[in-house]
Amino acid sequence: MAEIAREAGVSAPTVSKVLNGRADVAPATRERVEDLLRTHGYRRRRGATQSAALLELVFHELESAWAMEVIRGVENVAREEGLSVVLSESSGRLSLGQSWVDGVLARRPIGVVLVLSSLDRAQQTQLTSRDIPFVVMDPAGDPGTDVPAVGATNWQGGLAATRHLLELGHRRIGVVAGPRRMMCSRARIDGYRAALEEAGLGFDPGLVRDGDFHHETGYTEGLDLLRVPDRPTAVFTGNDLQALGLYEAARELGLRIPEDLSVVGFDDLPLARWVGPPLTTVRQPLTEMAEVAARLVIDLARGNKPATPRVDLATSLVVRSSTAPPRTAGSGGAARGGGGLSRSGGGNPA
Repeated sequence: MAEIAREAGVSAPTVSKVLNGRADVAPATRERVEDLLRTHGYRRRRGATQSAALLELVFHELESAWAMEVIRGVENVAREEGLSVVLSESSGRLSLGQSWVDGVLARRPIGVVLVLSSLDRAQQTQLTSRDIPFVVMDPAGDPGTDVPAVGATNWQGGLAATRHLLELGHRRIGVVAGPRRMMCSRARIDGYRAALEEAGLGFDPGLVRDGDFHHETGYTEGLDLLRVPDRPTAVFTGNDLQALGLYEAARELGLRIPEDLSVVGFDDLPLARWVGPPLTTVRQPLTEMAEVAARLVIDLARGNKPATPRVDLATSLVVRSSTAPPRTAGSGGAARGGGGLSRSGGGNPA
């Protein structure tokens, strides 16, 4: 610290203020000190400053049942460890602003779990230099091989959802995807494409619409997709919320699910089994993913190095009542049985 203070032309207490996220430092001075911390690879000695008994949980948006499943998982682990959870939101931005980083430095949590968010290299260095470990859950972009991350087998989920529809006899299968800028969304589309190619079918970009993981785009993009000539007989949606929006689009167009249109979602949120008809979906274990991320960041705070920087939990297809064979050969292939797949009625998972 003394060496950095000399090079920056400031006092050691000023360097300490920067390290601790204090607001009473001029921006130019803060930037000069941060550059030197980064250049010298400064890292605070473990235990040099007492961390608060807090686990920071950061969302890019905090407004859906999806987020509640993640919060539940982190809370489960925090409760076992005697920690409190601090929630913050980046207001829909995938990249977190500097004010958030400054707040974390001031709060000094034992670690940070970032959900569908990302830190730039400078921000990563700021947390690392203060010995605040972080783990990314469902990273928005490529976090780098040195950043611990927890996700799900999204490609396999997209593959399983599309295979299920193909085995039912569907040949025109549309997609209302999530944002292309998110890795998980791109992986689901890649799985969809792989299943089509495996079945000898070409990928038709005219059957793909991009959404944003919200009900509204499931509805608006679903309307657009279902109004095309020779409409799809089945649609795979990027998540369950978009599937519910698609339900409304189908209702507005006078289409019945699954008689006229089969629908598959992604996530298996609790509401998926209570909608009418109960939704066939790909389950990603959100609560378990959050628990793994929380335990991983706590292990890092204790000085334990993870065996692998990336953990992907398995997805699985849950077949309910929103999928069925197409009614006629002319609207998507010859109708035939479900290829041995079991079907669960009344909303119970298969």
